[in-house]
Amino acid sequence: MALLRKVGLSAVIYAIAILWAIPLVWVVYMAFRPQSLSLSSGISLHFTFDNLKCVWEAAPFLVYFTNTLIIVIGIFAVQMVTVTMAAYAFARLAFAGKTIVFLVFLVQIMIPVDVLIFPEYMVLKELSLLDTKLGIMIPYFGSALGIFLMRQHFMTIPADLEEAAQMEGATKWRILWTIYFPLARPALLSFGLVSVSYHWNNFVWPLIVTNSVENRPLTVGLALFAKAAETGAQWSVTTAATLLVIAPLLIGFLFFQRKFINSFVSSGVK
Repeated sequence: MALLRKVGLSAVIYAIAILWAIPLVWVVYMAFRPQSLSLSSGISLHFTFDNLKCVWEAAPFLVYFTNTLIIVIGIFAVQMVTVTMAAYAFARLAFAGKTIVFLVFLVQIMIPVDVLIFPEYMVLKELSLLDTKLGIMIPYFGSALGIFLMRQHFMTIPADLEEAAQMEGATKWRILWTIYFPLARPALLSFGLVSVSYHWNNFVWPLIVTNSVENRPLTVGLALFAKAAETGAQWSVTTAATLLVIAPLLIGFLFFQRKFINSFVSSGVK
């Protein structure tokens, strides 16, 4: 009976995995299919790289890639500092209203991001940061989810380590960056996965903020490319552009999936 249950559970898992993979397989198949066969219902084994070449030459995807990398890396770099410092304060420091302030941070997780678009837009307008990479990044320099994950991880670190460091004359700042920060790598990797994937795929906010090619990320560039009159009906070209956008995340996941999974397990995220 136990063996039958195990086999049945495995069958369900594989079935879900196959269903999840169907859209991805279709994108890869269409991206390398000749344009003359893009609207054909039959299955063909004729493949070409012309679609990828056409996409790369038709739109400034190298600029879009560069902008996206700057935005994603810039946001996560600042988040590592702000999230780590806030999490340490909530985990180890004592100050008035600590519990209330932490609950306010948790409430932010439940607030939809779209609700804040208008006030954030007006603030950036006053600061003259519209249509800039910094304008895209600023609203995400802090993260309530990251603070929660890091705070929970810091709570599991024995306080004896901090007390021993204090006896040696270490300051709070040194304790944070030489003890807590290195020990929080699993939580940081978990949060980094969430942060990078979210901002790589973020579309609405960059679409509203940016107006120039020099500042558009991949998602906005792909949307404008797909809506262009000369490519709108060419499914092979459009899917080739989509494959270019998602390929870095797919490659990263395939190479680091074991570390990703282990980091979530270590940080207590199921």
